[in-house]
Amino acid sequence: MSALSDRPVDPAVGLPVPHESAILHATGRAIFTDDLASRTAGVLTAWPVQSTHAHARVSVLRTDGALGVPGVVRVLTADDVPGINDSGIKHDEPLFPTEVMFYGQALCWVLAESTEAARLGADAVQVEYEVLTSVVTLSEAITAESFQGETRTVRRGDADAALAGAARVFEGESEVGGQEHFYLETQAALAQVEDDGRVFVQCSTQHPSETQAIVAHVLGLSSNAVTVQCLRMGGAFGGKEMQPHGFAAVAALGALLTGRPVRLRLTRTQDLTLTGKRHPFHASWRVGFSEDGLLLGLKATLTADGGWSLDLSEPVLSRALCHIDNAYWIPAIEARGRIVKTNKTSQTAFRGFGGPQGMFMIEDILGRCAPLLGIDPAELRRKNFYAPGQLTPYGQPVRHAERLGAIWTQLVHSSALARRTEEARAFNAASPHLKRALALTPVKFGISFNFTAFNQAGALVHVYKDGSVLINHGGTEMGQGLHTKMLQVASTALGVPLSAVRLAPTRTDKVPNTSATAASSSSDLNGGAIKNACDQILARMADVAGRMLGAHSQDVRFTRGRVSALGLGAGQDIGFAEVAGEAYLQRVQLWAAGFYRTEGLYWDQKAMQGEPFKYFAYGAAATEVEVDGFTGAYRVRRVDIVHDVGDSLSPIIDIGQVEGGFVQGAGWLTLEDLRWDAGDGPGRGRLLTQSASTYKLPSLSEMPDEFNVTLFERATEDGAIYGSKAVGEPPVMLALSVREALRQAVAGFGPAGHSVELASPATPEAVFWALTAARAAVEAEAPTQGTSGAERAPALTDT
Repeated sequence: MSALSDRPVDPAVGLPVPHESAILHATGRAIFTDDLASRTAGVLTAWPVQSTHAHARVSVLRTDGALGVPGVVRVLTADDVPGINDSGIKHDEPLFPTEVMFYGQALCWVLAESTEAARLGADAVQVEYEVLTSVVTLSEAITAESFQGETRTVRRGDADAALAGAARVFEGESEVGGQEHFYLETQAALAQVEDDGRVFVQCSTQHPSETQAIVAHVLGLSSNAVTVQCLRMGGAFGGKEMQPHGFAAVAALGALLTGRPVRLRLTRTQDLTLTGKRHPFHASWRVGFSEDGLLLGLKATLTADGGWSLDLSEPVLSRALCHIDNAYWIPAIEARGRIVKTNKTSQTAFRGFGGPQGMFMIEDILGRCAPLLGIDPAELRRKNFYAPGQLTPYGQPVRHAERLGAIWTQLVHSSALARRTEEARAFNAASPHLKRALALTPVKFGISFNFTAFNQAGALVHVYKDGSVLINHGGTEMGQGLHTKMLQVASTALGVPLSAVRLAPTRTDKVPNTSATAASSSSDLNGGAIKNACDQILARMADVAGRMLGAHSQDVRFTRGRVSALGLGAGQDIGFAEVAGEAYLQRVQLWAAGFYRTEGLYWDQKAMQGEPFKYFAYGAAATEVEVDGFTGAYRVRRVDIVHDVGDSLSPIIDIGQVEGGFVQGAGWLTLEDLRWDAGDGPGRGRLLTQSASTYKLPSLSEMPDEFNVTLFERATEDGAIYGSKAVGEPPVMLALSVREALRQAVAGFGPAGHSVELASPATPEAVFWALTAARAAVEAEAPTQGTSGAERAPALTDT
C-alpha cells in the first residue's frame, strides 16, 4: 500500500464527525458572501439591465435616465472596461455585449446607494434593438447546422461491421433535458479596493483562481493585484465553477471606478435567467446484440446544447463520450459528439459534468431494448458488465472491475430483489390501475479532471508554538463537507486531536493557481496537498522530539496529541504542544506549503484516447416505484444503494452526499423541466420556468418511503488519500434506476414485450402519455422484434 493511502493507528479519518459548519448553518450564524456587505460601510449595489430579445444588436443604449434617479452613482458599460471586455475562458463572452445572444442577457449594470435605487435606475435605461434571427431549441439548431466548438469521436473496433453481423439490431433516438442548479445562495460578490490599489473580491465561487484571472484581465491588472476569497457557498453543484467570474468582474470594476465597495447579489429570477444550466443532450443510435443479449456494437451521435457560448461545453461533451459505456463492455463502438449554439444561457458545469448524460444514453438503450430481446432488464445489464482486464473505449483499463459484480450481488441480496419482484408481479396482476416495478442500474464513474493540468492542488499548514494548527487549502466549501474531511486529514497526518485544527477561508494569496472544486476530485487533490505539508512539518518535529525523548527520529510516533518513541515505557511520552514550543525555541520551521499532483494520467484530447482518470467509483441502486394509471402520478416506495467510496474519510459526510446526489439526479430525470418560449412572439427565447413556482424541485414529498444507503466495504483505493474515493458526483447517476423503474412500471400497462419510450424528465405527464401508448399497444399488433441478417427492427423514437 502506498504511503498516501496508508492509515496510521487511531486516525481521525473514518470517524463519523458532523459537518464543521453544521451548528453555524442550523443556527443561522454561518456567514456567506452577501452577509459581508451589511458589515461594510459605503457599499453600492449593482443591478443589471437585461435584454428583452433572444438575439439582437444593441443599436442605442441611453443611460442618462438612470443617472437622474436619486441614489444612482454610475452606470457601467463597455466604455468603462480598462482591460479586456470578456468574462469567459474562450474569449467568446463579452461582459458588456453589443450583440444580444440570449433573452435576459445583462447589457450594462447600474450602481446605486440602495437596491431599490439600482432597480429603478436600471428601469430608466433605454435600449433600442435591431432584432436578429434566433435559434432556441436543440432541434432547431441541428436543422440550422448551428454548431460550435470541436467535434469529438470515441471509437474502438469496427462498429459498422459489428452491427452488420449482429443477430439483433435496434435503432432510435434519445433525448434528455437540462437542469437548473437552484443553489440556495444565488451568485454573489463583494469587491473593495485596498489602500495599495489591490482589488479584494469576496465571491461565492468554486474556482477562486480563475475568478482572480478573469477579474484581473477585465481590469487590466496582473493576478498579484487581485485577491479572491471564498468563505463558503450556499450550494453550487457546478454552477459556480465558471458563472461567478463575470459577476465578480462587474463588482470589481465598479469598486475600481467609484472607489467604494460594490455588492452584487442576484435575485432568484435574475440568477435563473442569467446563468447556465446542465446541458440538454440528444442522441441518435444503432445498437447490436448477440442472440443471448451481449452487446456487440454501438454507433451513436451525441449532440449537446451549449447555449450561446462555449463555456465548458467541450469538456462536458468529452466526459459524456467517456461515459456512454457506463459499466458495460461494448466490443465495437463509435460515439461522435458535437455541440450546437443556441440563443439561450450558456450551459455549463453541473454535478456529473456530462457523465450523467452519457450514462443516460446507454441506460435508455438497454431499458428500451430489454423487452424486445425478451430479457429481464436487470439481467441484461448484469451480463454486459466489464470484466477484469478489459479496457474502456478510450483505452483505460477498468481497474477493480470485479467490484461491479460484488456490489450488484450485495445489492440484490440487501434489497431482497427476488422476493420483492414477485410481490410486485402479484400486485400488478391484481391491480389494473396501479402498477409497481423494481429496477436496478449500475454506475462506473471516472475520477479526475479531463484537463490533466487541473489535477494538482496546494495547501499551507501552520503549526503554532502552542500546538494548535491552522490549515489553508485551495478547495472551496459549498456544503459538501470538503473542509470537514480536510480537518480530519490534517488531524490524522499530524497525530493531533481534531479539536486542535482550524481551517482558514480559501484565498488566492495563500494558495495560488488552484483548480476548481469540481470533478469530485477535491478531497483527493487537497487532501494530498495537506498531507504533504503535514509530513514536512512532522519530519522536522520528529527530529526535535527525538532529541527530547532520547530516541531516533524514525522511532518517534505522533498520536492524539501525544508524542512517544518505540522502546520507551508508559508515561514517557510528551505533549505535541511541548514539542512545538521546543521546535520554535530551536528555530525549526513549523509551517509548510504542500503540493499534490495526480500521477499516472495521460489524455490525448484529439484522439480521445488515454488514461484520463485516476480510478473509477462504482455503485448500484435498486428503486421501486408505483405508478397511477389514471394520472401518471407516481411515488418512490423504496431505494437501496450500495456505493463504493473506498475507505471513507468521513462516513456521515459520504452517506449524505450519496443521498443528496441521488435525490438531485432523480429531480433531473423526473421533475425538473426547463422550458423556454420557442414561439415566434415577442417573448421568444424567454425562460418560462424562472421561479420556484414554475420550476419543480424535489421536496420531502418526493423522497422514498424507505431509503437505505450502504457504503461498500473492503474497498481501499491504493494511491489515494488514506485509501478513500470521491463521492460528490457518482451518486447522481444512481438515480437512473428511478427512471428505469418508471419505464418498467409503465410496461405493466402494456402487452408482454412492449418497449416503453419515456421522455426525460419523466414527469407525471410524460409517464401518462407513455402508459397511454402502452395501453394502446394491448389492442394493437405486437411490436416487431429485432431480426437477423439484413432485416432491422423498426426505429425506436423518443419524444
